[in-house]
Amino acid sequence: MSEPYDPKATLHHYLRAIRENLIWKLDGLSEREARLPRTATGNNFLGLLKHCLNVEAGYFGPTFGREFPTPGELVLDDAFDGDPQADWYARADETKDGLIDLYRRVGAFADETIETLPLDAPGRVPWWQPGRQDVTLHHVIVHVCVDLARHAGHADVMREQHDAAIGLGRDNRNVPEGYDWPAYVSKLSALADRFE
Repeated sequence: MSEPYDPKATLHHYLRAIRENLIWKLDGLSEREARLPRTATGNNFLGLLKHCLNVEAGYFGPTFGREFPTPGELVLDDAFDGDPQADWYARADETKDGLIDLYRRVGAFADETIETLPLDAPGRVPWWQPGRQDVTLHHVIVHVCVDLARHAGHADVMREQHDAAIGLGRDNRNVPEGYDWPAYVSKLSALADRFE
């Protein structure tokens, strides 16, 4: 990260890192594994990715008067009329590689908005409640970072449950190497069993 004292560069650095870590969580997964529901509400890896790419396209596009160059690739607003979960799963005609490619293009589009505008640039989020729709680029970057980080946490847990792959990111696992995880889990279970 260049110039860590620059608030905009710092925010942008973390947004890019979250985006890349989300994409990384799909490494090595088959189409089926990436689509398979992992929770009672259907959370799945491709659904998280698709939701996040649509979040970024919306917040860094229409909010600041920009339109993604190929809007038909995104989940259109009217799709939610028929299916309120339309952005939470990959359709049969969408692929893992295709959605990753789309997310990378959405990321470049979002990066362009961030690089072009100052942090105090005004925007308007039309889907927010009246009276709360006026925002700045700073507000939107923080909002999107928080939203994406939450979903990256979902992906962390789902991936660990799938194949015990753990870590913050491709280049920074951020967990002790060679740790005896079964012994650690036994220790925590024994502690928990002392309580009702």
